[in-house]
Amino acid sequence: MSILSRKYPFPISSHWLRDCIMYCIIVFLILYLLQPFGFSMYQGNKLLVSLLFGFVTFCSCLVFGLAERPLHKNITPWRIWHESLSILCLILFIGICNFLVFSVVFSFPITLDLLLLFLYWTLIIGVFVTICSVSLSYYRYLRNQLEALLDKTTDQQTDITITIHDTNVRGNDLLIPINNLLYIEAQKNNVSVCYINNDKIATAEIHTTLAAVLDDLQTYQNIFQCHRSFVVNLNNITSAQGNSNGYQLKLGTCPTTVPVSRTYVPKLKSFIA
Repeated sequence: MSILSRKYPFPISSHWLRDCIMYCIIVFLILYLLQPFGFSMYQGNKLLVSLLFGFVTFCSCLVFGLAERPLHKNITPWRIWHESLSILCLILFIGICNFLVFSVVFSFPITLDLLLLFLYWTLIIGVFVTICSVSLSYYRYLRNQLEALLDKTTDQQTDITITIHDTNVRGNDLLIPINNLLYIEAQKNNVSVCYINNDKIATAEIHTTLAAVLDDLQTYQNIFQCHRSFVVNLNNITSAQGNSNGYQLKLGTCPTTVPVSRTYVPKLKSFIA
């Protein structure tokens, strides 16, 4: 499923008025402190004009927010592409309103060529801002969702003990609490099990296959195959770094980082979301 068609996880902001004020302040500070677009050559009161553009930005954001609110109620579910288009339209609306004020303040004639040129650059900047805004919000949601999921699963599995069977030596099975399991790595005809034993990192080699382990533990959703050679206990992930091409998972104080190959990234995201 395309990321654009996924459900956008955040409801309409209850702090949208605060957001309007924030956008107003950002535009004011950019104009007054950085003085871009030839604004430094303006001979009049720069503070007053900067406040004017900030106020126009606030009013534009306010009007757009009021007009957009009914859409959230009528369009269900609200997807990522809806949110992306909404942010892009907001940027364009703010830009057009400021363009009209700019034309009046600096006595520029409003021509179609000038408007199209302005919209062109606004669209380029707007696409970049939209991608950054939606991506950061969505991945922040995934991280928070993972943390909440892990906390819940860990509590539910406090008293569960799992067995990793040795297919070669009878009585060499490994019994550990599921919350103590960190990861399992395939190594030729064996698997290396990394787990916590008496608050220390321990490893054990068991003669079995990764497929057999997954078959034995298939009822536990947090035991996740993240690579053709690795199975990880999602309960013990403390950080994840990477992108859609792959991740590196950090598991508590374990010095080994566990890779998530590109093939398993969509499955991991769908599991979290």
